[in-house]
Amino acid sequence: MRLFLVVGPSGAGKDTLLAGAMAADPRLHWARRVITRPESAGGEPFEGATEAEFAERLARGEFALHWDAHGLRYGVPFAELPQGRDVIVNGSRAAIPQALAAFPTLKVIHITAPVAILADRLAARGRESRDDIAARLSRADLSLPANLPVIEIVNDSSPETGAARLLQALRA
Repeated sequence: MRLFLVVGPSGAGKDTLLAGAMAADPRLHWARRVITRPESAGGEPFEGATEAEFAERLARGEFALHWDAHGLRYGVPFAELPQGRDVIVNGSRAAIPQALAAFPTLKVIHITAPVAILADRLAARGRESRDDIAARLSRADLSLPANLPVIEIVNDSSPETGAARLLQALRA
């Protein structure tokens, strides 16, 4: 198994590029995360869980990786890491140290976009006001740990171009 952790700011288009890569190469496996939000919230395919359900599963040791971000809890069940497949986890910068400790051959893919594009994409979601988005982006730390080998993808074009860039990175 090769494990890829995809990270990047909200609005970078991670879900869009992952969906495009999955459609283009069915040999890839997009690990389905458990998230403490209702499944009706949309976005990527995920399993919704309450705080209590998440805590129980964490206590039982069901997660290969877990982290907190944006007021939510995220977990990747061991069952979502099939052997013999290239597995992609939509992760978080906060999960990188834990992921590297558990999976020393982990590859980190950083998907980003210019701030103006991030702001437009976040506004299109309709979850926050323009002022809230500007404040969020101004305080966001978009850096990654020093000396970390990272594959950088700038998603500043069409979804098809971005997915092609991601596929190229996965196949390298």
